[in-house]
Amino acid sequence: MTEDGSHSLLNSQYNQHYHSVSGALKESRHIYMNLGLIPLLEVTEAPIRVFEMGFGTGLNAFLTWQAADFYRKSILYTGVEAFPVSMDEASQLNYDIVTSFTGLMKLHQAAWFENHQLSENFTFRKEQLTLQEFSTDELFDVIFYDAFDPKAQPELWTEEILSKIAAQLRTGGVLVTYSSKGIVKRALAAAGFSVQKHKGPGKKWHVLKAIKI
Repeated sequence: MTEDGSHSLLNSQYNQHYHSVSGALKESRHIYMNLGLIPLLEVTEAPIRVFEMGFGTGLNAFLTWQAADFYRKSILYTGVEAFPVSMDEASQLNYDIVTSFTGLMKLHQAAWFENHQLSENFTFRKEQLTLQEFSTDELFDVIFYDAFDPKAQPELWTEEILSKIAAQLRTGGVLVTYSSKGIVKRALAAAGFSVQKHKGPGKKWHVLKAIKI
């Protein structure tokens, strides 16, 4: 249980929480929704393509679905996850309760590598593979970069892998992430992003919003 009443998980292999213990819901809304997705929903009528590195508990995808229905705008979401949480673990998460929005288990139960029209406005797809294995011809509008901390997964924060991500983002597209470490800022800049530092949620000082140049 995190401080805002929403659940998170602890990955024992990496000794990493999936969210801030100060508030899982607060963190996801602040970084991925308010800095990443919502500004696009407020200015565009075209379908928005979202890519997430790290489907994890499904919280960011869940909030994306909620936003699509609230704004009545089409969102096509794609997420990758190399190590899915179990159905038992997912069923214990309380996101339906704390958001008064239902459907979390539909995300976890959805078949991999298939498109699912979960509402009039929300198309969902998840792929069980690593970011290194993922490939697509699509260009995304916003990327939620939610890998574990650079000290736990350094291979996912290199200039090389962030350049791969940049190639999958349209010019002017946005990448948002909780990590504001210097190595992350430098790698993003080297990969072709204009990097902005923003106030973080709760006790976290800063998070990053990067715009593809």
